[in-house]
Amino acid sequence: MGDEVIIGYSFWGFLGPGITDTPDGGRSHRRPLVDALIGQGHQLVFLQADRDRLEAGDDLGGRYAFERGLPEIDVLFLEWRWIIPGRNTTPCGTPEHTCDLHRQHELLDHYTVVRRTPTVIWDKDRQLTAGSPWRHRPGVIVCEAALAPTAGARSLLFPVDDALLDSADPRALAIVPRPITLGYVGNQYDRDEEFDTYLASAAARFPHRVAGKWPDTDRWPYVTFLGRIPFPQVHELYGGALATVLLLPRRYAAAGQVTQRIFEAVLAGCLPLAPADIRHVERFVPPRLIVRDRTDVIGKLARLRAIAGSREHMRLIAECLHHLELFRLSTQIRVLEAVLADLTGPRARIEAVSSGREVR
Repeated sequence: MGDEVIIGYSFWGFLGPGITDTPDGGRSHRRPLVDALIGQGHQLVFLQADRDRLEAGDDLGGRYAFERGLPEIDVLFLEWRWIIPGRNTTPCGTPEHTCDLHRQHELLDHYTVVRRTPTVIWDKDRQLTAGSPWRHRPGVIVCEAALAPTAGARSLLFPVDDALLDSADPRALAIVPRPITLGYVGNQYDRDEEFDTYLASAAARFPHRVAGKWPDTDRWPYVTFLGRIPFPQVHELYGGALATVLLLPRRYAAAGQVTQRIFEAVLAGCLPLAPADIRHVERFVPPRLIVRDRTDVIGKLARLRAIAGSREHMRLIAECLHHLELFRLSTQIRVLEAVLADLTGPRARIEAVSSGREVR
C-alpha cells in the first residue's frame, strides 16, 4: 500500500526468547512480522504489557515502543485473546491473573466501537466463533492462519523469515547426526487423541523426546516427557531429531491450519510427518510424509532411519523446504498490506465518511 499507517498492535507474549514457563508459539514468527511492517515504513506501538522487559528482563535494545494508555493510531491489530477461566477472568491484581483479556476489551471499546478505528483481528488460535459479531462489524477484518478460513475471513499464515528459507542448506542438514528418531515440541491442549493415534505407539519403539506442557501423562508411562524447554532449545531438539509429527487440534486440521512447528522443525532438518486428515495436507508436506495411522508412522520412521544422511534424505529435506514457501514472510506481508489497504485506502475512507465515522 502507498500510505504508511500507525498500527496499534496487541499481543500477549514475547518478541524475544521470553521465559520458559509460558505458552507462546508466536516467538518464532512475531518479531519477523513486526520488523517487516516497520521495514515497510509503518509505525508500530504495542498495546499490551511489555512482557519481554517485565518478565524476561529484556528491553530488546529499546527498539520497540510499548504503551499502556490509548495513543493515537490508524489501525488496531489484535492477536485475538479469549476467555481462560481462572487466569484472565479473575479480578485484576489477584494471584495468577493476566490482564490480556481486560486490556483487549478496553482496546476494542475505545478504538473499534467508540472511535471506529479500522481493526484487524488475527484469530491465531481459532477461538473466535463463526457467529461472532466482530466478524460482521464494518471496519473490521478477521484473519486466520489457515488455508481454509471461516467464511468472510482472510488467510494470513504464520510467516517464516525469507532469510532463513534462503539460507537453509538441505545437504548440510542431511548429514547432521540425529540420535533421536522422533522429536516433538508442543503442549497437550486438545491433542490427546492425535497423540495416541500418531505418536505414542511410535515413541514406544524409537528413541524420542517430547517437550512442552503435558500435565496429564499417566496413560503414556513409556514416553519421555521433558516438560517445557527454553525457546532457544526448540531448535536444538529438532536439530537432533530425524522426524516429528504435526499434531493438530481438530479445529486446526479441519481448516488447514498448521502451526509454526512445521518450519521450526524443517529449518532444523527435522522431517514433519503430517496426518492425512489435515485439510490441504499435500500443500504442507511431500506425499511421502503423509501418514494415516500409527502403523504408517512407525513404518515411515523406520524408512527414514534407513536413509538418514543419504542423498534421498537430502532430497526429502529439500522438498520440505520448498513446501515452506507457503509461509514465506514477504508473501504474508503482501497479504497483510492488502488487508490494511482495504481498511484504510480511499474506498474505505469514502465508506467511513458516508457512515459518519471519524477519519484521520
